[in-house]
Amino acid sequence: MDRTQVNSSNIASIGYDSHNHILEVEFHNGSIYHYLNVPASIYDELMEANSHGKYLNSMIKGTYQYQRVN
Repeated sequence: MDRTQVNSSNIASIGYDSHNHILEVEFHNGSIYHYLNVPASIYDELMEANSHGKYLNSMIKGTYQYQRVN
């Protein structure tokens, strides 16, 4: 999955698999997480957010199941 680098103090890059609805987030510490069953609209809002980290914490974490992949 291709990821786009973002300007964030905590997040290095973000990717999205539209076929499987998987949001992939790479953090600056090297960890990578997959958030499952995330609608494309949520990905779009995350990418357009003024703060990617705040959006991730308020709209995605605790709402969507996730798995650490690295």
